[in-house]
Amino acid sequence: MIKNTILAMGLLLSLGAPAMAQVALNENDHITDSLVAAQVGDILRKTCGSISARYVVVYQKMGELEDYARSQGYTEDDVKAFLKNKAEKARIKALAQDYLNKAGVVDGDEESYCKAGRDEIAKETLAGSLLKSWK
Repeated sequence: MIKNTILAMGLLLSLGAPAMAQVALNENDHITDSLVAAQVGDILRKTCGSISARYVVVYQKMGELEDYARSQGYTEDDVKAFLKNKAEKARIKALAQDYLNKAGVVDGDEESYCKAGRDEIAKETLAGSLLKSWK
């Protein structure tokens, strides 16, 4: 089963070593935004019983993120270090939780997560594209 950030960073492990990356991985807004969206989707699908992952889309987006990372010059070593960094994992999770709080989720209130998930789907956000709702 896909965990935490829907393994979005796991896809990057197979990177080659093209040109030098311009910014540190944790400073790349596209990568951060993608990982936050994946984390948001993962939290929503785990918390709302009527929402699940669209796994084909998840894997497609993972491939797109891998291509992007390669084009930015990130190496396999860069990605491995990032993946193992507990502070970075916590940072992404905190950004996702902040996003969800702003979307109106209430800890312990499953329906608030379901509503946030349905809203993400309706707004066609990146997180919403990773999800499907049974309601």
